Amino acid sequence: MAVAADLTVEQVSWELDGIAMYGTLTHPAGEGPFPGVVFVAGSGPTDRDWNSPLIPGTNGSAAQLAESLAQRGYLSLRYDKRASGPHIQENMQRLAGKVSMRGHAEELAGAVGLLAGRPEAMPGRIFALASSEGCIHALNYQLGAPATPLAGLVLTGAPARPISAVVHSQIAAQLAALPDGATLLAIYEDAVAAFAAGQPVPLDERLPQGAIMLLQGLSAPVNLPFSRELWVTDPAALLAATAAPALIVIGKKDIQVDWHVDGMVFESLASRLPTISIVYPEHANHVLKHEPRPREQLGPAEVMASYSAAGVAIDPEALAAIVDWLDARR
Repeated sequence: MAVAADLTVEQVSWELDGIAMYGTLTHPAGEGPFPGVVFVAGSGPTDRDWNSPLIPGTNGSAAQLAESLAQRGYLSLRYDKRASGPHIQENMQRLAGKVSMRGHAEELAGAVGLLAGRPEAMPGRIFALASSEGCIHALNYQLGAPATPLAGLVLTGAPARPISAVVHSQIAAQLAALPDGATLLAIYEDAVAAFAAGQPVPLDERLPQGAIMLLQGLSAPVNLPFSRELWVTDPAALLAATAAPALIVIGKKDIQVDWHVDGMVFESLASRLPTISIVYPEHANHVLKHEPRPREQLGPAEVMASYSAAGVAIDPEALAAIVDWLDARR
């Protein structure tokens, strides 16, 4: 990604359990000190820029956001999880069966520690900007009595319900359009019940390929114990236990997290916890890109194809909400 002439980027690395981790620092113009932002990527092999090898394109939201924040005086670090980026194949051989919630929190701890240790970083003003599943890792980090607590959390595309409930909603909506949808949903529910109970997961060939791939991924030994931990984690309960201020950003064009359903849970928390703020940008999708098409025209294939597509920019309303919230706490 080309950056503005008055900004600079620096490639950094550190080690975690004998595995090298890699990240990109984006520096504002000037000497600082600057408030800092650590980006936390979403699920699976999503990398530091918030690109995924499962989705075409390299126009990642985190890279765009990092440059926008630098132009507003924020130093940022975005990093590849050990199970993402160019070293994923070699790393997964060592991580097989060891990926866990704790491991994700330790990855974030390394990134926060590196950023906080930079001389141009403002002491005590390190924030997290997390996407989707990354919101859970940011909350777990903050609740783990870290050496460097976050000054606040920006949680984008954040699920309020356990991932099991979010995925159930998505699968149910897809199956409802099929003639035998009710039967297929029952088959799916039996399979995930077996997964949750630690039993072999039946893969019924009548299920759509996407549902079969989901079940295969959940039950694959390489993803355990993490997938079972994630399946039952309650993000709203984590947020309720977090004292730091938090901004929830769920776009109304997000088809992965429902701003009505998940937003209602967050709003219930916000009604009794003044530390929580919530915004619903009118045209932002799950990765905060601007989506001009009407919500009713957005199917999974069309939307996900636009996540990293060339020329698609961060939604200006979402960006403004994030910057305004950070500016109020810098």
